[in-house]
Amino acid sequence: MLNGVILDVDGTVVRGDEALPGARAGLDLLEDRGLRRLFVSNNPTKPAAAYEERFARAGFDVAAEEIVTAATVTTAYLDRHHAGADHFVVGEDGLRDILSAAGVSVTADPAEATVLLASIDRAFDYETLCTAMRVLADDSVAFVGTDPDMIIPAAEGDIPGSGAVIHAIAGVAGRDPDIVLGKPSAPARELVEARLGVDPRECLVVGDRLDTDIAFGAAAGMTTALVRTGVTDDATLAASDVEPDYVLDSLADLDAVDALS
Repeated sequence: MLNGVILDVDGTVVRGDEALPGARAGLDLLEDRGLRRLFVSNNPTKPAAAYEERFARAGFDVAAEEIVTAATVTTAYLDRHHAGADHFVVGEDGLRDILSAAGVSVTADPAEATVLLASIDRAFDYETLCTAMRVLADDSVAFVGTDPDMIIPAAEGDIPGSGAVIHAIAGVAGRDPDIVLGKPSAPARELVEARLGVDPRECLVVGDRLDTDIAFGAAAGMTTALVRTGVTDDATLAASDVEPDYVLDSLADLDAVDALS
């Protein structure tokens, strides 16, 4: 029996500010079944309130309390493990604003950094890469990534995500991140499970990515459903070691999940 559902956002429910085909029918089905729901995005640049507004533009009534982002996970992790640290951020202003609002110290001076936080950065350039390499030359500086998404579905088409920036920095620094947050990390699972308040065995995860959404659910013992409305094609699915319990064309096909039919 299912009592809760975790839904990815981009590529699953919306692309940009537009609802994806089948999204309305799928969300209506979940509401009819009375499932507790949580929308979980690996986007680290927007607060939950911005997602509430974005869902509204797409025609969906979703409260900020129903939304968890990679920024939510990141601020919680940094508060727990790096309280009082000075964070040098390779990322966008939206992430810096979220961190500052949460009381996380952000520094623009590489020499002050005790943590380097890497994320999606549309202004990422050679000079930024050089600076990150110099910061991480000090082994005492922690290296944290907000999320692993290499490619993200945007309104204008797929674009490089945080994972691309993190990998570039790791390559020149000669060291892997100490941790990469967001889905499918353990800190993300712990936060989401606590927020949803449902036994993982009674929870369904729906998303368009095997390495984040489906891996997240599988690691927690949840039922998993992949939708084809995002970044995963048949070739990627066939080559992956991560196997979803269900593969659906869109959210409209959620009635194919046995516990929902």
